[in-house]
Amino acid sequence: MDRRHDLEVILRSRTPIVIIETRDEARMLEMLQSIAIASAGENYLPLFRWTVTDGLQRIDIDLEPQPLNAEPREVLKHIRAVSKPGIYVLLDFHPFLEDPLHVRLLKDICIRYRELPRQIVLISHTVKLPSELESFSARFDMALPTESERREIIQQVANDWTSENPGSRVQADSKAYELLVRNLAGLTYYDTAQLARNAIYLDGAITKSDLPGVMQAKYELLNRGGALQFEYDTARFNDVGGLTRLKEWLAQRKSVFRGDESAAHLDAPRGILLLGVQGCGKSLAAKATAGIFGVPLLRLDFGAIYDKYHGETERKLRESLKTADVMSPCVLWIDEIEKGIAGRGGETGTTQRVLGTFLTWMAEKKRQVFVVATANNISALPPELVRKGRFDEIFFVDLPDAKVRASILAIHLANRDRRLGDFDVEALAEAMDGYSGAEIEQAVVAALYAAHAKKEPLATAHILHEVQQTRPLSIVMQEQIAALRHWADGRTVACD
Repeated sequence: MDRRHDLEVILRSRTPIVIIETRDEARMLEMLQSIAIASAGENYLPLFRWTVTDGLQRIDIDLEPQPLNAEPREVLKHIRAVSKPGIYVLLDFHPFLEDPLHVRLLKDICIRYRELPRQIVLISHTVKLPSELESFSARFDMALPTESERREIIQQVANDWTSENPGSRVQADSKAYELLVRNLAGLTYYDTAQLARNAIYLDGAITKSDLPGVMQAKYELLNRGGALQFEYDTARFNDVGGLTRLKEWLAQRKSVFRGDESAAHLDAPRGILLLGVQGCGKSLAAKATAGIFGVPLLRLDFGAIYDKYHGETERKLRESLKTADVMSPCVLWIDEIEKGIAGRGGETGTTQRVLGTFLTWMAEKKRQVFVVATANNISALPPELVRKGRFDEIFFVDLPDAKVRASILAIHLANRDRRLGDFDVEALAEAMDGYSGAEIEQAVVAALYAAHAKKEPLATAHILHEVQQTRPLSIVMQEQIAALRHWADGRTVACD
């Protein structure tokens, strides 16, 4: 009701052009019709709708449709020429705003508004108004459904299912129902009803098994820019060798991040920066963070954000961050963050604006979005990003010690259905001194190929042979890794 009142105030404020950016066109038209019908009396204004396919039609009263003036130029000339007040809703008119003649016709209507109030309402998913018309316009933001409204939508969908299945009622797990209400936040009325229908109509129930599909569909509806990637499979921390201190740190903050009432007095965790040697598990730790928090994982691809057109890069970033806010609670993973905001050749102006946009969002975000940023080169990061307060903590992921190497090796052997008792894991871990987690996995993979070629079962000797044939990154890039470890000593928190 508040949104309906706000729109009514704007319509009565004698503003010639009202802009409404929304994808919920049907609901917007219903609201305009209800306002028009309720305004009976001396101030009553007839309501018309125009589309390029059906032309101009009156929609506030039930009349036989008589489409006319389908062409944009003709409809604007018609509106300018009519001698009675009215409200004209133009749907998806935004492509025609680039024509100078259309702009002039709209300006004529605006200038003569005081003589004869003919109000233009532009409804589309996006409307970029020419500068000469800005002073004649006002914008109305169609707010998304509140929590109570989402409950009403779900209840209506459940009632519809019951009507179609007499004698049956929708079964709902109370916890799954509450999670569904929360996870549908940020969608339009239409999309909320559609995803609720997807969850209920499959089996006539609301269960926890419905939630992953709802979140995936929600992401696909929201991420139209392509800079965000939805990671469907999040790792469990059982799949991550080592990182003991990081696991404990995240476990302590899980209940606070999930919004438990007992932790209401504590500030929600903001995020972490994972610095370390390549291949030591930073990306896997980001996936496992989403797993331990039990929320979706979104990966922000800076490469997809950068655009050759001025302002487009910042717009894409803002849209991606807005999508992350709407998907909350979630984990936002920014892999190799230094490549996105530490300078890209001559694009220093763009990267500075991207950094500013990202830092502002980090400082002002109110939603449950936990940021996990990974970096390989701390020297490439701007100081304003790594100062205290941006991230809750900076963790350093070092090369694994012998105990961690053994646990990583055991994980990769178990994942390939190999019995640990058939291998001398301790001897292999000792031989892999200086190996990263990724290099340990590749040694196992290479040994599997070698054993298969010889038609032999995988054995310790096969893995040892591959280890002896390989030089790990800690040797190939010894100087750079030593410098990184030296910098991290005393400045970061070790993950183990």
